Amino acid sequence: MHPVDLAPFTLPEREAEIAPDSLESRILIALDVGGAYFASQLKEMAAAENEQSVLEALWSLTWSGYVTNDTFAPIRSLLAGGSQAHKVKRRAPRARTYRGMSLTGSAAPRPTSIGGRWSMLPALETDAARRATVTAGLLLDRYGVVTRGAVQAEGVPGGFAQAYRVLAGFEEAGHCRRGYVIEKLGAAQFAASGTVDRLRTYAGLADPPPRHAVTLAATDPANPYGAALGWPKLDGVSHRPGRKAGGLVVLVDGALVLSLERGGRTVLSFSDDEEVLRAAAADLAATARTRRLDTLTVEKINGEGVYGTPLAVALQEAGFVATPRGFTLRKVV
Repeated sequence: MHPVDLAPFTLPEREAEIAPDSLESRILIALDVGGAYFASQLKEMAAAENEQSVLEALWSLTWSGYVTNDTFAPIRSLLAGGSQAHKVKRRAPRARTYRGMSLTGSAAPRPTSIGGRWSMLPALETDAARRATVTAGLLLDRYGVVTRGAVQAEGVPGGFAQAYRVLAGFEEAGHCRRGYVIEKLGAAQFAASGTVDRLRTYAGLADPPPRHAVTLAATDPANPYGAALGWPKLDGVSHRPGRKAGGLVVLVDGALVLSLERGGRTVLSFSDDEEVLRAAAADLAATARTRRLDTLTVEKINGEGVYGTPLAVALQEAGFVATPRGFTLRKVV
């Protein structure tokens, strides 16, 4: 996802060329006049055989970086298995007449896979220096402290060397600071002055602040582990966490406490502190309910059975229910 006003600077270069005589080319010509259109409209404008062929061409143009949609309906349909995955037989509407005129709509319900309006993405900025400058600014906003690992995780063109040159220029202009902010990550770190000042307030606290837990998708940029930071190691546990789709992580005061695979079946716990585990379990349950996540069933912790562990107690206190398979938190409907 890209901020609308900065998309010309942050969208990647288009890799695929569109054949002049293809349906994709005709769709681009139709969209080039401006505006946004439903797939059914583009079928007529591009002289396509059917809406399914238009949909396939639109997805091809999406992956190539030419078009976008103004809703999430196509994405949801794609994640659910595509337009052919969930066909539902609908009862034909009862015909009604009024003074001899049929009032039954002639158009069939449009599948969600072709919902929303499609439009052209903005033209890309061609000046590499301007693109690099905007990207560096976004990294500061997104991460707070920009490290080599964060830049590598983003796949920034030119890698860390390019980002370093731009951020060093920011430092000379007084827009950010460079220094040893996060331990064990070297001195090549950059942060805005406000970020550094805020971190210093935490470092100067005599007493630790209350436990603050947050549950994130494992792939979320806000999760530094597996990107800016390496994953912690667990002695005697061969299974390793990863930034995998569907996975979750729970951080407490910024430290990784739990790593869950999709569905929660296997959990890695990086703390034995009961207070920390209670905070992590409570936020995990609250997030699952608020975000209506799929049912979670914890069967193993660090490769062993879940029963009788400190985390099992914390999960029960958070609302997980003991079952023959493990501890379950059902999806909120």
